Amino acid sequence: MTQRSVWTLLGFGGRAVGLLRGGSLRSVHTSPRVQAGFRPEKVAVVTKTTRYEFEQQRYRYAALSEDDFKQLLALKGSSYSGLLERHNIHTNNVEHIVRSLQNEGIEVRVVKRGEYDEEVVRWADTIISAGGDGTMLLVASKVLSKDKPVVGVNTDPERSEGHLCLPVRYTHAFPEALKKLGRGEFRWLWRQRIRLQLEGTGINPTPVDLHEQQLSLEQHSRAHRNITTDIQRREGTQVENKPSLLPLRSLNEIFIGESLSSRLTPSHLNLLLHRASYYEFSVDDGPWEKQKSSGLSICTGTGSKAWSYNINKLVEQAVEEVLKIGGWSYKISKCFRFVTSVTKMCISSGKLQTGLDIPLDRDFIEKVTDKYNEALVFSPDDRRLFYSIREPIVNRVFSSSRQRGFATNVCVRSRCWDACMVVDGGTSFEFNDGAIATISMTEEDRLRTVLLEN
Repeated sequence: MTQRSVWTLLGFGGRAVGLLRGGSLRSVHTSPRVQAGFRPEKVAVVTKTTRYEFEQQRYRYAALSEDDFKQLLALKGSSYSGLLERHNIHTNNVEHIVRSLQNEGIEVRVVKRGEYDEEVVRWADTIISAGGDGTMLLVASKVLSKDKPVVGVNTDPERSEGHLCLPVRYTHAFPEALKKLGRGEFRWLWRQRIRLQLEGTGINPTPVDLHEQQLSLEQHSRAHRNITTDIQRREGTQVENKPSLLPLRSLNEIFIGESLSSRLTPSHLNLLLHRASYYEFSVDDGPWEKQKSSGLSICTGTGSKAWSYNINKLVEQAVEEVLKIGGWSYKISKCFRFVTSVTKMCISSGKLQTGLDIPLDRDFIEKVTDKYNEALVFSPDDRRLFYSIREPIVNRVFSSSRQRGFATNVCVRSRCWDACMVVDGGTSFEFNDGAIATISMTEEDRLRTVLLEN
């Protein structure tokens, strides 16, 4: 490898990745800062299920006393008082949001996440997600109109990151946020989302809610089978295989794979084999390619900061080892402020050499790593998908021409036995042999969200 090719890949990590992926980072498209004020009339506040509530619901049929419940949590290594404290913090913040809205003369309807449905979406002209990013993803998934605003409020900032929510100061100062909205001191951010169409043999467009049920693998599979059987019983036939546009949109990502990719299964040779996800894959109406991997992730610009980022990011150890394998050693002088300037000057002065036993500079490695990883994130309003194939298996039968890249549409044909297509980590669809998913974006599926500065 030449000096120039090594530096192009690593020294200009961010720029190289951007070019390899077919584009550069664009600024986020938002509405102008000066605009008409926004004041909703009917607001649905959708609240998360706290861990305290979940544990209570989990053992509700055991008729446990409060003391028994405390002891059970202690046996599991959980703190009853800690869970109750976080629950109360969330509840108090929800009450603060509701009071603030009512004080402005706004009609409010509080809905638990398990009660959130299409009727609630139709009733409200604005929906507030009261929880963390998971609640925001659930709320957004059922809002199909691009004209209905969705606002996230982080109700437990100490325990939840809340990337998709308002700045945390507005959790305790929500009246101020309402006043800024009314004065037009905010910007609209139109986040692109993914739409899903299923077709093929034995498709089942009925979802399973993973958040509410917290299903084990066995329960998850049984839930899908029971839903399929119920539909067949009602209709007296096999589940129809005509194309079906699913009634939800994905704000973060779609993941397709076997329900448990690490499961070991007996073969006809009485050996134990790793169950990889087997599917066929087509990008932008191109040729189909057989794939075996640990699964396929397809994300939006919003989701590029989430799971997709962690699938594809480099760590400093990997960057350092690649540099060492290439036989390169760098001594970065403190007088050079930017990595690009350092490289140009080192090349011109002959200081960039091979075979020298000079320790790699930690600051340089950190900068290269950061530049590479920063380029994995793209704008929430970008109309492109970004696919990532996790741990592809490559041999004479299965190939992987590209492990990741941008696309406008992706088609996947399942060859799996017990697979699911999971939307934003919360909603699962059965996706077994013969099912075909078409994954794409349109302007009409954009989500209307608020950017409010601190």
